[in-house]
Amino acid sequence: MKSRGLLSVLTFSEKRKGILFLLEEKPRTLSEIREHFNVSSPEISPRIKEMQTSNLIRKDEKRYHITPMGKAIASHYRPLLDILATIEKNESFWNEHTVEDIPPHLLEDLAQIRGCEVISDSIENIYESHKIFADNISKSNYVKGISPIFIPTYPDFFTSLAENHVPTSLILTENVFFKVATEHRGKLQFFLDSPKSELYVINDVKLAFVVTDYFFSLSLFYENGSYDPRSDLVGYDESSIKWGEEIFEYYRRRSRRIVSL
Repeated sequence: MKSRGLLSVLTFSEKRKGILFLLEEKPRTLSEIREHFNVSSPEISPRIKEMQTSNLIRKDEKRYHITPMGKAIASHYRPLLDILATIEKNESFWNEHTVEDIPPHLLEDLAQIRGCEVISDSIENIYESHKIFADNISKSNYVKGISPIFIPTYPDFFTSLAENHVPTSLILTENVFFKVATEHRGKLQFFLDSPKSELYVINDVKLAFVVTDYFFSLSLFYENGSYDPRSDLVGYDESSIKWGEEIFEYYRRRSRRIVSL
């Protein structure tokens, strides 16, 4: 069968796709397949026959099994479905912003943050998400993040983290670092003097995020280069936090550390 026909076997039928993944778990009898999908034999049997013809599944005396070819296809097909589901879940967020500064290998692994949800503020209260940010930080045992934008409350906020001995690692862009060093020099030096604080500077980056042991939050820029302060992608699951940790390490390795002014 041509690959185009084989692709249609799975993409044009939710039942065929479901059968493939069901038998990937373990062999099943016809009655078990029917029970899983809550359908009758006349409804499911044609789908099973099509998959047998395509060498995706086979049948012994009692049960249906996934074939080696079926396993190979399932191992590649599931990640595709996962990343599509991740994008579709928050489609407007991904479509409206530039993602060019998300590291390529992590953009390819976008399904890891499928548990994230978009938190959007109204135009009348664009900093509501920052209240959620502060609340989540208060529940965290460490903080890592990148900031390409300056928010007036942040110098006091991160000084308080240093005062409370919360391990904190920040990456600022050159422009933000210059502004903080110029206008909040004392607070910045206090942060640098804290034994549990680290500061890095990078030339430029078009994304902002924070990751802790409790949550992950990502905000992006529009295609025209302006920052979107109203929408944050937030997740609390282990997979999202791990993805965020990997972004931080990617940019930390490309930054220079500041130890004093």
